[in-house]
Amino acid sequence: MFIRIFQLSFFFVALCFTTISLARDDYPTVAIVDYVHGCMKANGETRNALQSCSCSIDVISSIIPYERYEAAETFMSLGLQTGERGVLFRQGAVAKSAVSELRRAQAEADVRCF
Repeated sequence: MFIRIFQLSFFFVALCFTTISLARDDYPTVAIVDYVHGCMKANGETRNALQSCSCSIDVISSIIPYERYEAAETFMSLGLQTGERGVLFRQGAVAKSAVSELRRAQAEADVRCF
């Protein structure tokens, strides 16, 4: 009887963790670390900055799915190119929309975390 209760308890706990994991948009670890690293470089390399930056990417990931986050980051990065190469990534409607969505999510993260 005790073994059966233990097995059911273990199954329930595993099911809870699986549900929690599936509930949030899973950003790859590399993307999270890259964001937090850049954020800490901009805001100071302190424990408080680590907590605020970690909070910030959590808020962003709750607002924007990873695919749209990745697209916006790509547009922002490629938009830094000078001349005609970067114009498409700075002035295109899709690029502007994606970057605008990311900036709104970052503003919300700033309000909640900093």
